[in-house]
This record gives sequence, C-alpha cells and structure tokens, in this order.
Amino acid sequence: MTHALTDTATRELRERTETLLRRLGVDTPEPGELRARTPITGGELITLRASDSAEVQAAIGRADAAFRDWRTVPAPQRAAVVRRLAALLTEQQRELGELVTLEAGKIGAEARGEVQEMIDVCEFAIGLSRQLYGRTMPSERPGHRLMETWHPLGVVGVI
Repeated sequence: MTHALTDTATRELRERTETLLRRLGVDTPEPGELRARTPITGGELITLRASDSAEVQAAIGRADAAFRDWRTVPAPQRAAVVRRLAALLTEQQRELGELVTLEAGKIGAEARGEVQEMIDVCEFAIGLSRQLYGRTMPSERPGHRLMETWHPLGVVGVI
C-alpha cells in the first residue's frame, strides 16, 4: 500500500514540476537518460538528455560570442539587465522556490530563501556597477602612476 501512495505522490510531484516549468516559460526538455529524482519520495521527476561534446562546445562558443559584445556595454547599462533579472526572480519567487523544494527537498521557507539570496546578489551587483572605481598607485617611474581598472572576465561554467 505504501508503494502505491509513493507512486501517486511522485506522479503528483512530477505533474507539479511540469506545470511550474511551463508557467516559468521553460520548454519541455527532451527526455533522456539523466534522471532527476525528488528527495520527497525518491521518485523520478523528469529525465533529461545529456548534451554531447559538440553541443557543449557550441554552447560555450555562443556564450563567448555574446560575452565579447556584453563586455563593451558600460557597467550601469549591464546593471539594468541584472535589475530586470532581479525583478523576474522576485515575480517568480514562489514558483522558483517550489521547484527548489521539489528538486532539493528543502522546506518552503528555506527554498524561497534560496531565491531571495539570488535577488540579493543581483541587488548587490547593481550597486557595485556604480562603484567600479579602481585604485591609483604611484609608479617607480617618475611622473607616472598605475591605475587599476575592472573588466568582465569572460564565460564561466557553473555546475
């Protein structure tokens, strides 16, 4: 009997996950061999197709091309994009928090707190966009000085 209850609960969680993803504008992922399980029941929420090496390299190439344009945008204008991201996270905080609960098994308040932390980091970055001052230091050469400037580094992968 417990098995049937677990299967029913997992099916409901799977349906809730699919509904949340649709509401967030995420296309239904192509099914595959990678299984995402929920710690709530231990059941499978979704399967995903693994990307092959060529797909990964193509994605990195697209990200690098976008970065080359992005790095020329002044920091305050980049901050406007981050501000929009913070607004989207705020608008969807409940749904995103629910996804964290389904995927990681965290209680609702903690899951929403994870999303709030992303919002807080966005707000912090927005403030920094007007404070990228850099230092000026004396040089060993007479009549010269050294100046520090900040520039975006490039594509970063997060797993």
